[in-house]
Amino acid sequence: MNEPAGEQDVATLVGPLLAAGGLPSPYRVERIAGGGNNRVYRVESAAGTTVVKIYYRHPDDPRDRLAAEFGFSRFAWDRGVRAVPEPLASDDVAGMAAYEFVDGRKLRSGEVTPEHVRQAAEFFRAVNERRADPQSTTLPDASEACFSLAGHLDCVDRRITRLRSIDPASPGGRDAVEITDQRMRPLWDRIRRDVRAAGGVVMDELLSRRDRCISPSDFGFHNALVTAGDNLRFLDFEYAGWDDPAKMVCDFFCQPAVPVPREHLPAFVERVAALWDEPEKVVRRSALLMPVYELKWCCIMLNEFLPSADRRRTFAGMVSGQEQRRAVQLAKVGSVLDRMGG
Repeated sequence: MNEPAGEQDVATLVGPLLAAGGLPSPYRVERIAGGGNNRVYRVESAAGTTVVKIYYRHPDDPRDRLAAEFGFSRFAWDRGVRAVPEPLASDDVAGMAAYEFVDGRKLRSGEVTPEHVRQAAEFFRAVNERRADPQSTTLPDASEACFSLAGHLDCVDRRITRLRSIDPASPGGRDAVEITDQRMRPLWDRIRRDVRAAGGVVMDELLSRRDRCISPSDFGFHNALVTAGDNLRFLDFEYAGWDDPAKMVCDFFCQPAVPVPREHLPAFVERVAALWDEPEKVVRRSALLMPVYELKWCCIMLNEFLPSADRRRTFAGMVSGQEQRRAVQLAKVGSVLDRMGG
């Protein structure tokens, strides 16, 4: 796993990166709260404020988070999309990148408005209106990209299987094992049968290149800031890349941190689907896969009980509060399963 220097040496560590981005020294560097995966720093210089991210790397997690995020941000920014922070410089060897600092606040649960949902859809549209650009071919597939119905089911199968490694003796572990075995697995068996039995579907048929999207991935209001004038800027694209547009729709409405009321689903999916020659296919596929992704997000919430989550949280500086985080995630999973009849 990449281990940057001690906090007192970060200014020296990031100096070459900032110089490559045209930022003058000296720098004042301050650790700030970021996501649960990476180390995030606020850098002050004569040019203003910049954000530097040092990305989590581990042999058990081969995803190139830096390349995915910087590549997506550069593709969007170079095509005039200003709903993302400007990417300034990256250092693949050191595993870090510099971005424009966005002054804004996080949305809280219950604050999502139709205007926010419209802005999210327009951001996605702005990126994907240029998906035929030659430069788009340099973008990777998204993390856990799925291009067939069988692929979507296999993805959740793997996540369900991974939950078998939860230690029942760990804090909250017994409850997590119980909810997985007694509620999630039977519900998943039913959902999987329903998808396979749906009329007019071919499980192994791959989406053609023209039917795929450039997905921000992990897309939702948990990764957005509200700025002046109630304008949104979207962040955190470390899983971004080519994917199924229906998957993006499902993830957007299933992420639990800042829920999007389902009343906004018809307008959102209609606006998104209009980018494709056969929009009704995106609409139908989204409806078919929604229960699949509700269950997938239950698995994601229970990642808090896996050893890999402990490693990422430790790297990102989240060294306390494990029991509370686990209790919160268990409560959220229980609520989703209650609603789904599991």
